[in-house]
Amino acid sequence: MNSFYGGIFIDRKKLKEEGKGYPIKIEYYKKINEDEILNKQKAKYGISIVKTEYIPNNTKVERKDIKYLSNDELKINNILKLFKENEVTPISVEEIITDLSKKFFS
Repeated sequence: MNSFYGGIFIDRKKLKEEGKGYPIKIEYYKKINEDEILNKQKAKYGISIVKTEYIPNNTKVERKDIKYLSNDELKINNILKLFKENEVTPISVEEIITDLSKKFFS
């Protein structure tokens, strides 16, 4: 099950600097393993990031799911907050998770 955490549109000024004249939206979701909840076990949380590029006559969607990161919902919320504040995209999420693993998962 996915729970919407938040979404942003990338600043138009940043997009123009990158040569993109169309809007880009990034959405962040908390993934909850329903099987764990049904079996009355501690839930396992993950994340999903969806990037939508509104290119004229062609909407492009990119998605990255990371199924299990932690049993600690607060840690997942903190990661999602950090991702949203820093406009993390699906392509860079795994590398950033690796970098953050020492801080959040030690």
